[in-house]
Amino acid sequence: MAKKKKDTSGALIPAESDIEPLDETVLFERVAAIIENRKYRAYAHANHENTLMFWEVGQYINSVVLGNKRAAYGKQILTTLSAKLVAKYGKSFVEKNIYRMTLFAERFSDLEILPLLAAKLSWSHFIELLSLKSDEARLFYANDAVTRNYGTKELRRQISRKAYERREIANTELSEQSTVPFNVFKDPYLLDVFGLKENYLEADLEKAILADIEAFILEFGHGFSFVERQKRMILDGEDIVLDLLFYHRILKRLIAIELKLGKFQAEHKGQMELYLKWLDRYERQPGEEAPIGIILCATANREKIELLEMDKAGIAVAEYWTHLPPKAEFEEKIKSIMIEAKERLERRKSFFNSEIQKEIDYFIEPKDDDEE
Repeated sequence: MAKKKKDTSGALIPAESDIEPLDETVLFERVAAIIENRKYRAYAHANHENTLMFWEVGQYINSVVLGNKRAAYGKQILTTLSAKLVAKYGKSFVEKNIYRMTLFAERFSDLEILPLLAAKLSWSHFIELLSLKSDEARLFYANDAVTRNYGTKELRRQISRKAYERREIANTELSEQSTVPFNVFKDPYLLDVFGLKENYLEADLEKAILADIEAFILEFGHGFSFVERQKRMILDGEDIVLDLLFYHRILKRLIAIELKLGKFQAEHKGQMELYLKWLDRYERQPGEEAPIGIILCATANREKIELLEMDKAGIAVAEYWTHLPPKAEFEEKIKSIMIEAKERLERRKSFFNSEIQKEIDYFIEPKDDDEE
């Protein structure tokens, strides 16, 4: 056997007789992987610095040019500044982009959050976010894009489909005593991607979901993973069947999903409660939280859902739409549903704070043993 040598670090270098024939294809693939990895990291670093540079420019302009009562002639100054910057640094500094930078600095002013987002999102992502009216909506979409690795096209799609607003509608349906977690579900769900024709059956909807499970999970949200279709449960020798069973990796609990073609009915609550109790007894694993359910209906009777206190039983109810209305109509519908949901929430709050509720609390409050 040939004597092995050591390199400058002291590691042994294989003798020529010990080296196996080299596969040139494998060699190329591994070297290419190293190059691609480093190129990606270099791009990510450059993108991070570029985004922070735009923020810093916007912040400086806001404080020096547009602040201190100078906004009256700010536009003229920006026009002149932009022309000089474009001449020296290129089209990234056209006047429209300069204005975006000032908005960027204004609307992403939290210096603890900004670097984390800038490390994952491109300037193009932030441009899509600037048009949003509220800080909460911007942070929702920004964090969702980071978590789910959205490109700008998918981010734009999520914004246009009102993902944040639909989540907020679902949240307003939950009470303070809810066992359904906040910020998990939406209402309504948009299942237009499945291309269902008129007069479809529940089985057709179920098959369409399973045929494109990725699209369904994309609409449902981060953390869901598919477990089983037509989950059979045996009670007293009889089969009961749940439409779809998912697992939520973040919540660490099973999610039972039942599909209903028509309106929500009160008896749906008892059916789902039975599913959840069975899953809790026979399927729940050590370390998991109690299962929760969601009933998807073509039409949700929201007042009935509120009166039944579904959320306290660990059940969420939401509509699903198989056809997306035109943009203006869709936005108007979501706005209308949101207004109604907030009105119900305010009524619920006023009821619990009212004298009537205090009297109810008095009569149902447990008395001490020595009280008559």
